[in-house]
Amino acid sequence: MAVLSTRDNLAILSDAAKYDASCASSGAAKRNSLKSGGIGSTESTGICHSYAPDGRCISLLKILLTNFCIYDCSYCINRSSSNVRRARFTVDEVVKLTMAFYRRNYIEGLFLSSGVVRSPDETMAEMVEVARRLREVEKFSGYIHLKTIPESSQELINQAGLYADRLSINVELPTDESVKHFAPEKKPETIRLSMAKLRAKIEEKAEPTQKTKRRQKFAAGGQSTQMIIGADKTSDDGILRTSARLYGSYHLRRVYYSAFSPIPDSSRALPLIKPPLMREHRLYQADWLMRFYGFDQPEILAGTDGMLDLAIDPKLAWALRNRALFPLDVNRADREALLRVPGLGTKAVARILETRRYRWLRLEDVGRLCASVAKVRPFIIAQGWSPGGLIDRPELRDKLMAPARQMELF
Repeated sequence: MAVLSTRDNLAILSDAAKYDASCASSGAAKRNSLKSGGIGSTESTGICHSYAPDGRCISLLKILLTNFCIYDCSYCINRSSSNVRRARFTVDEVVKLTMAFYRRNYIEGLFLSSGVVRSPDETMAEMVEVARRLREVEKFSGYIHLKTIPESSQELINQAGLYADRLSINVELPTDESVKHFAPEKKPETIRLSMAKLRAKIEEKAEPTQKTKRRQKFAAGGQSTQMIIGADKTSDDGILRTSARLYGSYHLRRVYYSAFSPIPDSSRALPLIKPPLMREHRLYQADWLMRFYGFDQPEILAGTDGMLDLAIDPKLAWALRNRALFPLDVNRADREALLRVPGLGTKAVARILETRRYRWLRLEDVGRLCASVAKVRPFIIAQGWSPGGLIDRPELRDKLMAPARQMELF
């Protein structure tokens, strides 16, 4: 096999990494190289969020150590039976690339994942060595996210937590049955055990020591996971149920949803369930409702066929199914109730609560505090404003839908 240049490796392995959902540096330990004499920072400018058209964060150098893999997961472009061009970085190459990109201000951190070569331990050891060299040799204080391999030893996971801001272990698919069917070489029980051990380690290190009264550094950004959606027939309701269990069991920072894309060379083509990227987007919105808006998982899709409406966001869909709860008086309703009004985000609700301490809010006041007063108007009462029968009109859903956009031909 021909030896590839670093440029060729980067082209192949950065493209292969696009299937890994990355994340921002929220929750990372505060480090500033001005104090340590190194390079990089997780505070001040920190991770500069930049998003591609499909919503993925592109602010990190996001690469695979290699796309060679001993596993043959049906949904993965890099599976052992896939006819794709293969490449592999050395530890030294990844370290040099990260520092070179950072010094040019192209990136603010590293997201490193990998296929499994030879054995989980050997691959994980190389990923840990990348992080160790960046921290200890290069004095890199920027953000590092390592996607860990659940089958690797606990000792290697523990070492990874000493250098990385965040660790993630993929649950792969929404159900154990799907994992066993589409990725028979992976064991759901092994994945769960690894996630549980990582949670325990993070909690252990978060407790101040008796001697120094300080918390030890260990994956300060917590752990996250990724779930492939659309590769199996699990409903959105089933996916969100799985996510709710994961948040509760492992105190995850995030569950990342990755829309399954058909693999061109696959002789085992899997069915696509609805437009994948829009479905992924709606699942993120529903996940946000559970995490920040006080919604319980069952109520998000109660009274539906178990699938999110792709035409409107989940909160609006819920409000339209529960019209009897509206309109709400923005001058009297509590925070929990206001968070359920379509068009009102957490910041807008906080501003409403603060402003009404001093005066009554009118509709135009609410309009200045939120992104779209047209979306909010049917669901609220304000000083001098009542929607009357607007909330009960059958055509309300169509009026609130985002207008269709003309596609560009060139």
